[in-house]
Amino acid sequence: MKALCRDCLFPGPSVARCAACGSPRMLRHPELGDLSIAHIDCDAFYASVEKRDRPDLRDQPVIVGGGRRGVVTTCCYIARTFGVRSAMPMFKALAACPQAVVLPPDFPRYRAESRRLMDMMRDLTPLVQPLSLDEAWLDLSGTERLHGAQPALTLARLQSRIEAETGLTVSVGLAPNKFLAKIASDLDKPRGFSVIGGVEAEIFLAERSVRLLPGVGPVMARDLERAGFERIGQIARAEPKALAARFGDFGLRLHAMAHGRDSRGVDPGQVRKSISAETTFEADLSDPLDLDGQLVHLAERVARQARAAGQAGRVATLKLKDPEFRILTRRRTLVSPTQTARTLIAAARDLLALELASGPPRRAFRLIGVGLSDLSAPTDAGSDLFGEDDARSLAAERAADSIRARFGPAILNPARSLERKPRP
Repeated sequence: MKALCRDCLFPGPSVARCAACGSPRMLRHPELGDLSIAHIDCDAFYASVEKRDRPDLRDQPVIVGGGRRGVVTTCCYIARTFGVRSAMPMFKALAACPQAVVLPPDFPRYRAESRRLMDMMRDLTPLVQPLSLDEAWLDLSGTERLHGAQPALTLARLQSRIEAETGLTVSVGLAPNKFLAKIASDLDKPRGFSVIGGVEAEIFLAERSVRLLPGVGPVMARDLERAGFERIGQIARAEPKALAARFGDFGLRLHAMAHGRDSRGVDPGQVRKSISAETTFEADLSDPLDLDGQLVHLAERVARQARAAGQAGRVATLKLKDPEFRILTRRRTLVSPTQTARTLIAAARDLLALELASGPPRRAFRLIGVGLSDLSAPTDAGSDLFGEDDARSLAAERAADSIRARFGPAILNPARSLERKPRP
C-alpha cells in the first residue's frame, strides 16, 4: 500500500484523487505500508471539548485558561489566527483577541474524555503510551492479522471513529520511531495524518532548529547554539566523540536523533514523573492565611490525582512566583511515598513557612503551586508520615473520592482550611 483515501479509506493507487470516491484527501508515501509507530495528538483538546458541548461557541474564538493574570492553557484554531498561543499570558492573549470567549479549565471532564480516547486506542493494541491527557504513542507492529489491515489503514479508521463517536478530532503521525512520529503528528493540524519515513528522515530534519529535538529546552538550546549547532543537520555532521565530550551521553543521543534514529520502544507501563497543580492570582497575595488557603486547595487536587492514578510521591514541592516573575521552587523528601492530602499539606505548609520566614515581611506572590514527584506505587498507608493517623486520613480521603465520583465534585468541601495555619 502506497496511498490511502482519508475519506472512504480505500487503499488505492498513488493518484491525485481517490479512485473510489473522488476525494482529494489522499495520503501518499513510499513507506506507508511498512510503518507501525504512531503518535496521536488531539486537536486543541480542551477548547474542542468546550466547543463540542456548547455549539453556540462553534464559530467563536475560545480560550481555556485562568484570569487576566493567568496563562492560556489551550485555545481553538480560530483564536490562533489572531496570534493566541498556549502558555501565553492571558493579558497578551486578550490584547491580541479581545473578542475571545475565556473559559476556566474543567479537568474532570477533560480526563473523562481522555480515558474514552485512550480506551479506543487500546482496542487496537496494548502498546499505548500516553504522554498527557491529549496525546499518546501507539505501536501497531504485528497487528495486521488481528485487524485485517496494515497500521496506516487501522489508524485512519481510528481517526474516523474518534471523530464520529466523540465529536473531537485528532492528528496522526506515522513513522519508524517515536521521535519522528511525534514530529509528524504536528505537520498538518487539525485532522491531519502525516508520514515521515526512515529513508527521508535525515534530509527532513537537516534544516530544522535543534529546539525540535526532545530534551532540548531553552537552556540546552542556548548551549548548542553557542557551540555552533543551530540546525539539526549540523549535529548530524558532527563527530559523535566531540558531542559526547561536550554534552555527555546526551550528545550521543542527539547525534542519533539528528540521523532520524530513536531506539525507545512504546512503553505502556511508563509512569508519570510528577503530579502538580498551580494557580495564578488575580492580584498579588502577601497574607500568609490567603496563601495557605490556596496551598490547601492545590494540595487536595494533587492528592486526588495521585489516588486516581494509583501513584504516591516521595518528594513534596512548593512553587512560588514573585511579582518580578522570579520562580522559587522548594522541595522536601518525605519519610515514605504518600498520596494523602494531609501529608502533602503538612509538608507544603512547612516549606511555605520557611520561605516566608527567610525573606522580608509581607512578601507578595503572583503564583503558588504544589506538587508530588519521585512517583511509585503506594505503600501501606500505615507507614506514611503520620503513621496510623495518616492511614485513617487515606481511608477518609478515598471515601470522599467515592462520594464526589457519585454526586459531583462540589458535594464536599474540605475543612482543612479551618485547621491551624502555618506560622507567618
